[in-house]
Amino acid sequence: MKEIDLYIQPIKNHLKQLSSAGKAKSSRRYFPAGIHCIGVTAADIKLIIADFHLEHSELTALEVLSVSECLLEQAEFSEETLVAFGLINKLVRNNYDESLLLRFEFWLEHYATNWSHVDDLCIKTIYQFLLTRPHLIEQTRHWAHSKVSWCRRASNVVWVKFIKRAIGRSVYCLDKALVFSNCDLLMADKDEYVQKSIGWLLKVTSVHHLHDVIEYIEENASTMARPTIRYAIEKMHVDTRKSLLSL
Repeated sequence: MKEIDLYIQPIKNHLKQLSSAGKAKSSRRYFPAGIHCIGVTAADIKLIIADFHLEHSELTALEVLSVSECLLEQAEFSEETLVAFGLINKLVRNNYDESLLLRFEFWLEHYATNWSHVDDLCIKTIYQFLLTRPHLIEQTRHWAHSKVSWCRRASNVVWVKFIKRAIGRSVYCLDKALVFSNCDLLMADKDEYVQKSIGWLLKVTSVHHLHDVIEYIEENASTMARPTIRYAIEKMHVDTRKSLLSL
């Protein structure tokens, strides 16, 4: 695709037009460690993505992917990364080959700089991609071994919508043993956002495997971070929560 940069500057301009100091201040509340943001909302990002596709409907899926990667390489603000991820959301189900999963891993290790990038990419983009390729779901397991904490967080987040998921006429059920194995692997991780992802994964798993998750927490309570336990038990009965927190 020629002059790919010509597609990038209008996106940056659109972000600037919709930004405000008030929105930036509001966004920073969710990032105690700091964030470099221009100040737009999730609704603004959705609008920018929709306008891009409306204006450039002639672009092929591969060309849009090229725009995404170019924007990621040039991203200065956190929201630019979110726009780049979102540009391919509606395309990933029926376009691209399986190697895109490797690109996602690269994006997590090189372009994700905060928890919102991880969660947005996993819960929206990669989720849509895996819905039509469920045989790839377990192939994200090695992300837990990444040297980059955001990719390690993603190894849990990418599974939260696949504990039990209707896909077409069948139901996909992630092996609970894989869930607990991943949690075991990351239990001693020093990164707080990796720890929170463990709690999140256990929480959604408890909806379908309550007694297994309770037993897992009971067996590992002495080594689990307390915030991780709190996340994991959020959907449980109040008496169960009190009992597990007292361990």
